[in-house]
Amino acid sequence: MQKDRKLYRILVIEDNPGDYFLVEDYLLEKMAVPHIIQAGNFAEAEMVLESDEVFDVILLDLSLPDKSGEELILEIMKKASGIPVIVLTGFTDMSFSVKSLSLGVSDYLLKDDLNAQVLFKSIVYSKERTSFISELKLSEKRYRELFHLSPQPMFVCDKETQMFLDINEAAVKHYGYDEKEFKRLYFRNILYGKDDLNEGVLDLKSEAITKHLLKNGKVIDVDMRTSELIFQNKPAYLLLVTDITERKKYIDAIELQNKKLKEIAWIQSHVVRSPLAKLMSLIELYDIIGEDEDMSAADYRKHILDAANELDDVIKDISEKTRAVNPD
Repeated sequence: MQKDRKLYRILVIEDNPGDYFLVEDYLLEKMAVPHIIQAGNFAEAEMVLESDEVFDVILLDLSLPDKSGEELILEIMKKASGIPVIVLTGFTDMSFSVKSLSLGVSDYLLKDDLNAQVLFKSIVYSKERTSFISELKLSEKRYRELFHLSPQPMFVCDKETQMFLDINEAAVKHYGYDEKEFKRLYFRNILYGKDDLNEGVLDLKSEAITKHLLKNGKVIDVDMRTSELIFQNKPAYLLLVTDITERKKYIDAIELQNKKLKEIAWIQSHVVRSPLAKLMSLIELYDIIGEDEDMSAADYRKHILDAANELDDVIKDISEKTRAVNPD
């Protein structure tokens, strides 16, 4: 039979030599290179766990000369620092086995039912489970750091009720509510014009430009990005908010300027043409026919002056509109 060639570092806390040798045989049957250390009582186990030794799993007998039962489990769990603990016992108390699992042990095995396969499977499963939980905790830690240290307001709200579940510091500062106040609110309470508590949940799009209401009553324009996640075992939304109020004001001002510039361009291309055309026509007509019985030089001068004044008014109007576009 092929043995597992991975290195397993195992602490066996067992005072009975016969039980220890049996466990050792089971381990050697399944593992090619197990590194096994025995502790015969709690004091020895404590010394080993406080040393520089690193273990993948602890096999714990519940009846030691200096400590036993629930007290022993609690003390070993404190010293284990995340190492999976598998209880090996001769007691068949089902209620205590359940309680042991609630105290944090990875598995509870009866010595009378023990064999190499059962023990090996329990060690592999416990080791993998601990590794998975460790990676999950690291992932959660990174999420919380990214969430709470983000300079942008971020919220987590329940997918079904849309009640706030978590809020970062940036959101607290920006919106004016403290964390307790936020956790009594629903998403619609900060959405401008949507504060009716009986209105129900809102459609949270993945991207949306909308308006939010601050605690002080100020309305802000926001660019909101939404994604789904599982938070505290519940389906939830993660909301990332960017305040674009000042940016929107700037864009609105630019759009207004563009509108006025288009108006000025239209004036220049159409309104200026009329008095200018009159001037050119009068000058050309005078050059061709000079004075006649219907129009004297004085009449020509009057019409030219009227056209010039009309052109002057147009130019003044353009100047006023130009100053309105660019006051500086």
